[in-house]
Amino acid sequence: MSLIERPRGRSGAIELLPQRTRQAITEEQDRAEILIAVIQLAIVSVFALVYGLAPKATMVSGVHFTPLPWVLAAYATVTGLRLLLAYFRMLPHWLLAVTVVVDLALLMLLIWGFHLQYGQPPAFYLKVPTLLTVFIFIALRSLRFEVRYVMLAGISGAVGWACLVAYAVITTPQAVVPRDFVGYITGNQILIGAEVEKILAILVVTGVLSLAIQRSRRLLVRAAIDGAAARDLARFFDPEVAARIRQSETPLLAGQGEAREAAIMFIDIRGFTRLGAELPPSALMAILAEYQSRMVPLVQRAGGVIDKFMGDGILATFGAALRSETYAADALAAVEAVMAESTRWNADRAQRRERPLTIHAAVACGRVVFGAVGDDQRLEYTVIGDTVNLAAKLEKHNKTQGTRALATAETFRRALGQGYRPGAAPRAIAAAAVVGMNEPVDLVALA
Repeated sequence: MSLIERPRGRSGAIELLPQRTRQAITEEQDRAEILIAVIQLAIVSVFALVYGLAPKATMVSGVHFTPLPWVLAAYATVTGLRLLLAYFRMLPHWLLAVTVVVDLALLMLLIWGFHLQYGQPPAFYLKVPTLLTVFIFIALRSLRFEVRYVMLAGISGAVGWACLVAYAVITTPQAVVPRDFVGYITGNQILIGAEVEKILAILVVTGVLSLAIQRSRRLLVRAAIDGAAARDLARFFDPEVAARIRQSETPLLAGQGEAREAAIMFIDIRGFTRLGAELPPSALMAILAEYQSRMVPLVQRAGGVIDKFMGDGILATFGAALRSETYAADALAAVEAVMAESTRWNADRAQRRERPLTIHAAVACGRVVFGAVGDDQRLEYTVIGDTVNLAAKLEKHNKTQGTRALATAETFRRALGQGYRPGAAPRAIAAAAVVGMNEPVDLVALA
């Protein structure tokens, strides 16, 4: 039932976060409340131990009643109840705020009881070190990373101490001294300036913690938004490209690029444009989604990086986004996996009484440039070079050769040198006339 604080501002508004991120913050705050309650129970246990070892009122002044054990019992009860409610996620914010005030009120009542415990005038309790517990309570509230509870605890502590000072002054006005600091320290006297300093210290600590938490929350929101954006980024970019963008130490600019030896793969569904004219949009998109969900993981498992989707076309790179010593071997292994999966897919389609689809693939390797293109408003990582153009032309050349997958002979030779072992006997095609190429190309039919 936790309700996340919603600071305003473009950089700090929690409402800008995705629901799943807000839920994660809520759960973390619930766990923090449990931790706070456990620590406070430990504190009351220490107080109870100290009280058990300290001289009793009846031993000092003959007073037969002291509020300390009752206050400790009430404090343990309130804290235990808050712990149970926090554990079962049943602690509403209004009740949490009430218990914060009650915590400080009971602490002040505990401090007030010291002059009865030891048979002294009220000025006596103004010097007990238990006041330092106020700072512990304020600091504990910061574990939730919510400013309002820190401020509530700090203001409650300052108001509570002011009330104790006022009670001491009213009941023993003769004990008030204007400047006698030595007398204040060594006797039961009240130095107003010293008590004001304590109140100011409580308020200053509260303010500093509140400011620190507010700044930390803004950083938390920004980090959460950036994290969510990075996760969404990974859905639009290949993981390696997304990692490259996230880890870049300098701003990404159009025109930045690196030359690499890499393999380029094109995958395409034959006749997909004609199929699109025959099917309704929903059916067409369903085919495209199933096609990509089957093929993309195979390419990525082989070490490929998806550069872009072009309708039914898939452009993948091996060794471009990340340097690789086995780029050609990885690309041809991916081709084999894609061809095998296309056979399984058509078998599944046949069982559903759907028409078979022919998937073509082609691979070429050589020198490419991998980098960012675009303008200041929109950038895109891509590969350019003759090798990319050749791979695209080879994919279309499958129809001419009556093949399903082609690679240049040079790609096949490099793949063998990088450890590739073909699953089926390839067929060499010498001096093939590829449309768009000025010279014949030696090819290898992989399927």
